[in-house]
Amino acid sequence: MGLQHILLSDAATKSLDTHLRHTSQWSIEATEEREDLTLVRWLEEVLYKCEVDRQFLVDCQIKIGEELLAQVSWVDADTIEREIEVKAVTRHALECRSVDQGEIIAGLAEVPDFEGPGWYCRVIFDI
Repeated sequence: MGLQHILLSDAATKSLDTHLRHTSQWSIEATEEREDLTLVRWLEEVLYKCEVDRQFLVDCQIKIGEELLAQVSWVDADTIEREIEVKAVTRHALECRSVDQGEIIAGLAEVPDFEGPGWYCRVIFDI
């Protein structure tokens, strides 16, 4: 998971599977006409759960309708060694769009190319 991966130290990445996992359902209101804003709200919720509820997201399955409903797997945030702190999810240069079958999105440094079908999103974090 992109956001969570950049937070972790190398040691934490290697030991993540050794932590006791918990499951929950998290939800937010979805914005039908603006998938990009739903993405930002979801990432803000993930940050909130980590910083306030001390639940560090490990994995999730998402269903989107009138709300975004996620079955999540999380570990105690106090047991995770983090390398950086994300202070906020920004809307600067926010991009989120559907990628057609066979369409290729060129990668950036440390980001591989992506071939559709699927979704491409670019989000900038305030660290």
